[in-house]
Amino acid sequence: MISSAHSPWETDPLYPKKFSHIYVEEAVRDDPVTKKILAVFPDAEKVPIVHYKDVFNRRRQNVSLQHKCQNLILAKRSGSAVFPGAPVCQSFGNEHFYYCSSVMNCLCNCSYCYLKGMYPSGNLVIFVNLSDIFAEVEALLAKFPVYLCVSYDTDLVPLEDLIGYVDRWCRFVREHENLSIEIRTKCGRTDLYEKLPKTDRVIFAFTLSPEKIAESYEKGAGTLSQRLQAARSAQEAGFPIRLCFDPMLYIPGWEGMYAAMLDEAAAAIDLATVLDFSVGTFRISDEYLKSMRRQERENALVWYPFARKDGYCQYPTELAGRMESFLAGRLREMCEGAKIFFWEGGTA
Repeated sequence: MISSAHSPWETDPLYPKKFSHIYVEEAVRDDPVTKKILAVFPDAEKVPIVHYKDVFNRRRQNVSLQHKCQNLILAKRSGSAVFPGAPVCQSFGNEHFYYCSSVMNCLCNCSYCYLKGMYPSGNLVIFVNLSDIFAEVEALLAKFPVYLCVSYDTDLVPLEDLIGYVDRWCRFVREHENLSIEIRTKCGRTDLYEKLPKTDRVIFAFTLSPEKIAESYEKGAGTLSQRLQAARSAQEAGFPIRLCFDPMLYIPGWEGMYAAMLDEAAAAIDLATVLDFSVGTFRISDEYLKSMRRQERENALVWYPFARKDGYCQYPTELAGRMESFLAGRLREMCEGAKIFFWEGGTA
């Protein structure tokens, strides 16, 4: 699992100390970010390409296998990179809710991750022109305040020593008073937060799962204990933190597992000091699920007989409501006045 104190690039055997191949778009060959990344992996074979989609969008790729042994693609993001928030995501009460993608795919290999159904490849794409995404956000800020999620399609925290995007986003937020961002992570490193520029408009959101789920279905992510330590480190460094119990997974013994998880969270962090909480059961686009089922023949999580509604697959209403009500009820008992958000299709 991720080290609680150091960069995974230096200490963790689950993370690639080198990629066997790094594909580099001609347009970014001389970019400073590209050069910095390539210098970290001197032994990787560098393959020049015209466009990242020539590699990333190839037909008949084995996404599951690629997630286990990723290659890296360095590219320039063209066109829009900032999008309105999706219906299955939570706005946390913000009117102008957006997300952006500066990296596609993740170093973690979660069994239920929707990215496996969303993308045709398991390889990692880093867009090195983050400044262009900043400019797109600034165009929105000229119209209205923006709440922006910057890590839905990846986990930026484990990549920080490689690309430094968390630091750059923090600096960008400090320069724009009408911007707030969420950085969601399952990473357990604790050394990062005290080094970052401080602002209360950068929310670090930690996805928490019971230990058995983390161990069985979230390969490469931090343990529950490590994530809680990281959340406490972020909070002590001056950042607001959000705890996300989302997605909840329906597996045998789930009630006891999620109750124990809440007990461990309360022992590690004063829940009254948490900005807010997110609760939601597993849900996924119908099309993404079909793609995952083609790839993940033996993955029991994606073969549950989900209910389909408005193009999305989710647990049946009664089951989802029971699970979410159970967790939210226990959370309210432990933290009076807890601010709990449910995804829009939630029932609790």
